[in-house]
Amino acid sequence: MTAFVRLEVADGIGTIRIDRPTMNPLDAAVQDAIAACAAQADEREDIAAVIVYGGERVFAAGADVKEMQHMSYVDMVARAKHVGGCTTAVARIGKPTVAAIEGYALGAGCELALACDFRYAASNARLGQPEVMLGLIPGAGGSQRLPRLIGPARAKDMIFTGRHVTADEALRIGLVDDITAPGEVYALARERMSRYVGGPAVAIRHAKEAIDRGLDVDLDSGAAIEAMLFAGIFATQDARTGMDSFVTEGPGKARFEGK
Repeated sequence: MTAFVRLEVADGIGTIRIDRPTMNPLDAAVQDAIAACAAQADEREDIAAVIVYGGERVFAAGADVKEMQHMSYVDMVARAKHVGGCTTAVARIGKPTVAAIEGYALGAGCELALACDFRYAASNARLGQPEVMLGLIPGAGGSQRLPRLIGPARAKDMIFTGRHVTADEALRIGLVDDITAPGEVYALARERMSRYVGGPAVAIRHAKEAIDRGLDVDLDSGAAIEAMLFAGIFATQDARTGMDSFVTEGPGKARFEGK
């Protein structure tokens, strides 16, 4: 964590809070701090779900262009793994994650949102991959996660033009999952993420892994991944608790310990 990035925990929900004035530019230090917070959130047993939040003004307006301006090819080769590592660390959190988006989520900021399981946006949100306007391409997963989410043609349109997408269009094309009024997106994220607190943590982790890994392979390979993870769940206390509760009390009454 740094002065600009922190992990806050309350009521079973972790918030990775980005707070770097004025537009939350994601320089190298901020990217590394986000990755560190993501790893910590993944490990902590008192966290059931994670919100990534940039505050009520802006989610994140992209990488720090001034920092990159004078970097050479060799410099970026050394840095690139950290750039992608930030979003990869968030994507690998084995718990439900949501990006709570106010204002701009551009470039690396949009890529950070794409690394989450869900995206909720305020009606004033603007999302985009404007790297082409700098003569660049997305470098933190945007060219891979965006087409998987909204389809290759729509992703190519956004990336080739660098245009911003409004919250309404983002909802229509599946880039975000819900819209709310400005100033209310964090409350919406907390309300939605609270449903996972007290849930079967290992089962949720395995379900997320099965979905994410399965999307990158053929159907038969995905089914094999699912079968392996499904069998592994039977080693957990929560599986025993859940099945015993279902048999004796009916559905929806189990009290899980996350073990």
